[in-house]
Amino acid sequence: MTQIILPAAADFHVHLRQEAMMQTVVPLIRQGGVNTVYVMPNLNPAITTVDAALQYKAQLLQIEPNVTYLMTLYLSESLSIEEIRKAKENGIVGIKSYPRGVTTNSEFGVSSYEQYYPILAEMERHNLILNLHGELAQSSSTTIFNAEESFLPILHDLHFRFPGLGIVFEHCSTKAAVEAILKCGERVVGTITPHHLYLTLDDWIEDPHSYCKPVAKLSRDRESLISIATSGNKKFFLGSDSAPHYKGFKDVKNGGMVAAGVFTQPLVLTYLAEIFEREGKLDMLEGFISTFGRDFYGLPSTQEKIILTREEGVIPDSYGEGECEVVPFRSGKKIHWKVTWM
Repeated sequence: MTQIILPAAADFHVHLRQEAMMQTVVPLIRQGGVNTVYVMPNLNPAITTVDAALQYKAQLLQIEPNVTYLMTLYLSESLSIEEIRKAKENGIVGIKSYPRGVTTNSEFGVSSYEQYYPILAEMERHNLILNLHGELAQSSSTTIFNAEESFLPILHDLHFRFPGLGIVFEHCSTKAAVEAILKCGERVVGTITPHHLYLTLDDWIEDPHSYCKPVAKLSRDRESLISIATSGNKKFFLGSDSAPHYKGFKDVKNGGMVAAGVFTQPLVLTYLAEIFEREGKLDMLEGFISTFGRDFYGLPSTQEKIILTREEGVIPDSYGEGECEVVPFRSGKKIHWKVTWM
């Protein structure tokens, strides 16, 4: 197969940053074959109010008006029931939960869900989605390798307490997470990133540009993710978790902490086409990138089309310049698919 026509993709987990980095990243969304993005709220300061979310959306639209931006709020102690109602009235789609201190700008995240039960009940009433970064913070018994699996009992408990609440377990990285989602009802789904379909721990240990949270795990975890992503199961769909960081923040020589995040936005469908073709499942790509996520979120199908064409190429060394220079996933590696718009 040398050419495939597909509906434009919807990416249900992106980080578009702010200020100068936002100016670099947002124009690359459509380059990746995507016309709908689910925007993360972990800015600095975090997006915790409807007014802030709408202001952010207006900034994004000024840069690229031909993308649909689905906005979220950051689950924190300042979030009120009244703000949940206001969110619904103003088209905010979901609330993102970060475990406190686990990833970028998560210092105001959740340490216990019990205090948020009234908020979750209000979300359930108004059909707002709970987006979970499903990891526990590191402790004497929790490491970056078991943080996701250790969180799964919380996922099941939240689903039991709020069975009508739509829950997205984001960026699945383990076989255990896939199995846990499959055991839940139809209101619990999972997103899968392109990079977790490529990586195991051996890759990111040697390459800071492949280091993300949750970290990639073992070969059996990667194979489980590939199997379910290419299976046509509607409970799993694209959420790239594309997360740009300035090149210097990924430099292990700078003496600081390496920033967690993998940048895939400009080539998201190219990465996926490589995997789906290898598995002999290119016919399953449309559901994963476009249909399943839109159906879960109650969005209409898109009328825009993209063309995937078999064409040899090389992933650029970087995008942007200066303090906005970002190294993409698998930079310098060969690719075999190119995205164009019809």
